[in-house]
Amino acid sequence: MSDAQQELRQTLGCFATGVTVITTLGGGGKPVGLTASSFNSVSLDPPLVLFSLKRTAFSLREFLSADTFAVNVLREDDEDLSNRFAKSMEDKFDGVDYETWDTGCPILPSALASFECNIRYTYDGGDHVIFVGEVTRMSADPGGRPLLFYGGKYRAIDEA
Repeated sequence: MSDAQQELRQTLGCFATGVTVITTLGGGGKPVGLTASSFNSVSLDPPLVLFSLKRTAFSLREFLSADTFAVNVLREDDEDLSNRFAKSMEDKFDGVDYETWDTGCPILPSALASFECNIRYTYDGGDHVIFVGEVTRMSADPGGRPLLFYGGKYRAIDEA
């Protein structure tokens, strides 16, 4: 990584983000998932959200061939789930509780919020691919507390 890229990464780290697990169905209906903090709302009408995936990601091919994805917003005590889905593993879902909704994408029942989406657009985003999905179903626990990522570390909301 160049000095300029390292400086950009550090500077971007000043922006606190929520942590998500993005899921889809891969070949043969096998569940696929990864940890991402690059999740944003795009539009309320129509209801659109986006996430971006690094071009070198092992699961990129699976997401590019999918029609749907789900976003699972993690709770403050979900660091283990975040770390699990951030690793390269053969079966990240082994021993992980999940359910499926209309599209069959894995939904983590412990998530603070979940969005099921149909992929509407993909865009070139430099060293990433940007996926835009139309939300078809969602669920939330607005009283819960999110897992945050800031300055290269997990953080929690301090309400003091």
